[in-house]
Amino acid sequence: MIHRVIAVRRPERLRAGGVAVERVWYAAYGSNMLGERLDHYLGGGRPPGGRRTYPGCRDGSPPARKTAVVLPGRLYFALESMAWGGGMGFYDPLDDGETPAAAHLLTASQFADVAAQEMYREPGEDLDLSGVLSDGRASLGDGRYQTLVCPGVLDGWPVLTFTAPWRSSETVWNSPSAAYLRCLALGLREAHGWSPGEIAGYLAGRPGAAGAWAAADVAALLLGGDGAADATSRRGARPGWSSRRR
Repeated sequence: MIHRVIAVRRPERLRAGGVAVERVWYAAYGSNMLGERLDHYLGGGRPPGGRRTYPGCRDGSPPARKTAVVLPGRLYFALESMAWGGGMGFYDPLDDGETPAAAHLLTASQFADVAAQEMYREPGEDLDLSGVLSDGRASLGDGRYQTLVCPGVLDGWPVLTFTAPWRSSETVWNSPSAAYLRCLALGLREAHGWSPGEIAGYLAGRPGAAGAWAAADVAALLLGGDGAADATSRRGARPGWSSRRR
């Protein structure tokens, strides 16, 4: 595969009163980096390799635009995914480092419905975004993916994502499943054009995956394999993760 060169953007500083909210950039740092995966959140259905059927959004239209972005902070894996098995991807914007993501330009209502499905709520109700736009962070609950984060703005539209309310250092990390890592790997290749080596090095180094997944096994996932064996079963989840399930 030829390594594509893709222009990567970083959100600009959000200025009070200087942003419209009819549309938002949904910055996906996990499985929704992959367009095929996000399609099931928008239009409904069960994605390949997943365990869950999604109801979809009120408006199932595709994103108006998509761009590669880099967010300040770090991706880590924790808890247990009901959709994939193994650790789930979360984003800590206060950690050192940067997190590659795919920004999908959605309507504010589409973003609300995607967020609702991630929170295991019924889609159909718009979100009050005033808190996250004024403070950069807003809580919709104390569970996973119930904390909104606004890293900044692109082209006049706010960049929004969701994560857990705790810091990465406050939870016990858990190894992700092969199916989930493969989805992230494909999403990174699609959004950022990274080489297999770059993708493998990045994912194998994230907290939760580090020490459980070798870079070579992650690279094998891009070829359609399971990384020789699922890291969750090969090496076992980090002891104690179940006490922090949410």
